[in-house]
Amino acid sequence: MTDLSGARWRKSTRSGDNGGDCVEVADNLPGIVAVRDSKDRTGPVLTFTPQVWAGFITGAKRGDVAG
Repeated sequence: MTDLSGARWRKSTRSGDNGGDCVEVADNLPGIVAVRDSKDRTGPVLTFTPQVWAGFITGAKRGDVAG
Protein backbone atom coordinates (compact mmCIF):
# COMPACT_ATOMS: atom_id res chain seq x y z
CA MET A 1 0.00 0.00 0.00
CA THR A 2 1.31 3.46 -0.92
CA ASP A 3 1.90 5.91 1.93
CA LEU A 4 -0.02 9.09 1.05
CA SER A 5 0.36 10.75 4.45
CA GLY A 6 2.68 13.43 3.03
CA ALA A 7 0.53 14.17 -0.02
CA ARG A 8 -0.16 17.83 -0.76
CA TRP A 9 -3.43 17.79 -2.66
CA ARG A 10 -4.39 20.51 -5.12
CA LYS A 11 -7.19 21.24 -7.56
CA SER A 12 -6.77 22.82 -10.94
CA THR A 13 -6.97 26.59 -10.97
CA ARG A 14 -9.49 26.07 -13.79
CA SER A 15 -11.85 24.06 -11.61
CA GLY A 16 -13.80 27.19 -10.66
CA ASP A 17 -16.75 27.14 -8.34
CA ASN A 18 -18.70 24.24 -9.83
CA GLY A 19 -19.87 22.62 -6.62
CA GLY A 20 -16.79 20.49 -6.06
CA ASP A 21 -16.98 18.21 -9.10
CA CYS A 22 -13.22 18.03 -9.47
CA VAL A 23 -10.26 15.79 -9.03
CA GLU A 24 -7.34 16.58 -6.79
CA VAL A 25 -3.76 15.73 -7.61
CA ALA A 26 -0.75 15.20 -5.36
CA ASP A 27 2.47 15.32 -7.34
CA ASN A 28 4.89 15.90 -4.48
CA LEU A 29 5.42 12.23 -3.61
CA PRO A 30 8.55 10.38 -4.78
CA GLY A 31 7.87 8.25 -7.84
CA ILE A 32 4.08 8.63 -7.99
CA VAL A 33 1.30 11.05 -8.83
CA ALA A 34 -1.89 10.45 -6.83
CA VAL A 35 -5.37 11.43 -8.00
CA ARG A 36 -8.62 11.45 -5.99
CA ASP A 37 -12.19 12.71 -6.19
CA SER A 38 -12.52 16.01 -4.35
CA LYS A 39 -16.01 15.02 -3.17
CA ASP A 40 -14.70 11.82 -1.53
CA ARG A 41 -11.38 12.72 0.06
CA THR A 42 -11.27 9.52 2.10
CA GLY A 43 -12.22 7.34 -0.86
CA PRO A 44 -10.06 5.51 -3.36
CA VAL A 45 -6.93 7.05 -4.86
CA LEU A 46 -5.46 6.28 -8.25
CA THR A 47 -1.68 6.38 -8.58
CA PHE A 48 0.42 6.82 -11.70
CA THR A 49 4.09 7.10 -12.50
CA PRO A 50 5.14 10.67 -13.24
CA GLN A 51 5.82 9.65 -16.86
CA VAL A 52 2.34 8.22 -17.39
CA TRP A 53 0.76 11.28 -15.74
CA ALA A 54 2.80 13.64 -17.94
CA GLY A 55 1.62 11.70 -21.00
CA PHE A 56 -1.99 12.02 -19.86
CA ILE A 57 -1.64 15.77 -19.33
CA THR A 58 0.02 16.22 -22.72
CA GLY A 59 -2.79 14.29 -24.43
CA ALA A 60 -5.48 16.22 -22.56
CA LYS A 61 -3.97 19.53 -23.62
CA ARG A 62 -3.91 18.34 -27.24
CA GLY A 63 -7.52 17.16 -27.01
CA ASP A 64 -6.70 13.49 -27.55
CA VAL A 65 -9.57 11.13 -26.83
CA ALA A 66 -9.74 7.38 -26.46
CA GLY A 67 -12.07 5.71 -28.83
